Amino acid sequence: MNTLTLLVGALCIFILGYRYYSAFIAAKVLTLDDKRPTPAHVYADGRNYVSSPKWVLFGHHFAAIAGAGPLIGPTLAAQFGFAPGFLWIVLGAVLGGCVHDMTVLVASVRHKGRSLVDIAKTEIGPVAGFVTMLAVLSILLVTLGGLGIVVVNALSNSPWGFFTIGMIIPIAMMMGLWMFKSGSGKINVKGPSIAGVILLLAAVFTGHIVAQSSFAGMLTFSGHQITIILMIYGFIASALPVWLLMEPRDYLATYVKLGTIALLIVGIFVVHPQMTFPAVTPYIHGGGPIIKGSLFPFLFVTIACGAISGFHSLIASGTTPKMLDKETDARFIGYGAMAAEALVAVVALVAACSLNPGDYYAINVPPAVFANLGLHTVDLGTLSGEVNESLAGRTGGGVSLAIGMAHIFRGLPYMNKLVGYWYHYAIMFEALFILTTVDAGTRSARYVVQELLGKAYKPLSNASWVPGIIIATALVVGSWGYLIYTGSIATIWPLFGAGNQLLATIALALTTTFLVNCGKQKYAWLTAIPMVFVGVTTLTAAILSITTIFWPLAHQPGSELQGYLDSVLMGLFIPGVIIVVTAAMRRCWATLHGAPLPVDAYGAEKPAEKAVKMSCC
Repeated sequence: MNTLTLLVGALCIFILGYRYYSAFIAAKVLTLDDKRPTPAHVYADGRNYVSSPKWVLFGHHFAAIAGAGPLIGPTLAAQFGFAPGFLWIVLGAVLGGCVHDMTVLVASVRHKGRSLVDIAKTEIGPVAGFVTMLAVLSILLVTLGGLGIVVVNALSNSPWGFFTIGMIIPIAMMMGLWMFKSGSGKINVKGPSIAGVILLLAAVFTGHIVAQSSFAGMLTFSGHQITIILMIYGFIASALPVWLLMEPRDYLATYVKLGTIALLIVGIFVVHPQMTFPAVTPYIHGGGPIIKGSLFPFLFVTIACGAISGFHSLIASGTTPKMLDKETDARFIGYGAMAAEALVAVVALVAACSLNPGDYYAINVPPAVFANLGLHTVDLGTLSGEVNESLAGRTGGGVSLAIGMAHIFRGLPYMNKLVGYWYHYAIMFEALFILTTVDAGTRSARYVVQELLGKAYKPLSNASWVPGIIIATALVVGSWGYLIYTGSIATIWPLFGAGNQLLATIALALTTTFLVNCGKQKYAWLTAIPMVFVGVTTLTAAILSITTIFWPLAHQPGSELQGYLDSVLMGLFIPGVIIVVTAAMRRCWATLHGAPLPVDAYGAEKPAEKAVKMSCC
């Protein structure tokens, strides 16, 4: 199969979707209007509510939503062949994921930048709000565990990678101070951006020198040690003001992410890598060495963020709406950033499927499992020597993706001797994706925990109160850190994938209710159809995960606690989603049949307010 055909086809569909479908949603469905002041201006506090330029906020939002999912999900889903993953990424993103992100963002902006939980409480009712809070918190913690374990596997025993990623923190803080606190009275972008990119690239090349020096031992950590370091980072990044580390680091990461994807696209056009994987493999019926289940429904929960992601709803109703400068920016940031992430997923799929299948499976499964597959490696030994690391049995998808990217880059002119640099650059590229999601997700989870704790002690719900920030952040970081410390990619990724998609089902049910309450019921199908499809596939996958993965794990010596924990968590996700979706549908039915809207729902303006709002959507 020609890789150029896949890539050009994806680009055309994404461009058409953004040009026409998002414009239709913005103008007809949500009626975005720059005359409405956004929460960033109304509630400006210099800490969480900070009006930001469109491109800077796009960088933050894209970096926050584009975590491990669009990279690792398609890489693991290559087990089914390239065709199913490609079709779901492209169609699922244009018709589902992009719509999901954009509508949640606008709903949050109209609700003063409040969280998904607050919107559910207001638009549907208090019971749905409380259940959404519990579902969001539990699913988010699992999501952070699923994302974090990928970076742990990629950076363990890798001093080059650890040094490069570690240097990002001081570089980003320098950029934050330069951009927002330079004393010039305006936000500086150009100078900090140029300096940040140069310093980051220097860190990649310097990392090779450090890895060969006597300092390498000081920067070599085990998986458990990396987990603890990641927890410390997540705590600090979540607690600091958003402008000091998270926003400039996200903005810097976006240059790297989009620049790398652009370079990969150029590489695919120049190198023409062959698609060594078939369109469909025999594993579509189940029994695969990486994903145990069949193509339906496990393809959809494995690819996860590459097509549609519930995690995005927490960013779109967390940090981003508090920084949106104008309502019309929501189209570019909400729909556009998700389309860009889907393109990342397509490129990741192409990179993975261009590897020899023997090398691919040798990296992604334990050596004992690979020995029973009847496959042989082709380039793995040579590649291990070139990157100066053992690659066999490095499960999780991150290492195989980095090798796939390096394999494409080495085909560019004069690049065949730089495979080691490209591999570690790709590891940094992946880790940047994941870290930006970890700290943004931790911050979003902290908001939810503070709101929950505030029911017992009101000051804890104040998002700017330092003791509340410290307590809530510690609880969040400790929870997802425990999942990483005690789990593996085989146990966490199915839990993450199903939980993430169930959260998307909740968000789509909420935005459907939002549209109906706003009087836009004739357009409610935009979110209702994806909600039904994602809900059915994911609930099926959740039930099968319990019966075929987690519960059997609970009966294996040494894995009992992990198996029981995963089974209980998934067992809690399922009824939570059913309760919220049922409540949302009942609310829609009541609204359509003339029942009064809930108090403070966005469409429930008092007569005196109608002249100001004119139209809620």
